[in-house]
Amino acid sequence: MSGDSYNFGNVVNMHGGQGNTGMSFGGGAAAGPALSPAAERALLELLPLVQELRTRVPQVAVQRIDESLPALSADAAVSPEQRYNALTAVAGIAATVGAIGQPVVEAVSALLGLLGG
Repeated sequence: MSGDSYNFGNVVNMHGGQGNTGMSFGGGAAAGPALSPAAERALLELLPLVQELRTRVPQVAVQRIDESLPALSADAAVSPEQRYNALTAVAGIAATVGAIGQPVVEAVSALLGLLGG
């Protein structure tokens, strides 16, 4: 078995360099099942709330929201895990700003219920 490699999930190999940040997901994740019409509507209702939230949080939170937005598109070919991670990241940010973020928290909770999460 010596020399055999078994990798499950993402693998990162770094060989030298400076300022290495981020990961490249060259293989991509398999897209999940198509969204139900109710889940699509919920995502479409969530996006304006997230855009409003984005204008009211610190820059570091804006960057995290921006990283999450692609997975929040109804037509995005993302895995259920990627969508879940994006939703919980946005909900976490929304929860930290109190009443301002409450509509986002509620919308994400409802959407997770529709997605079975």
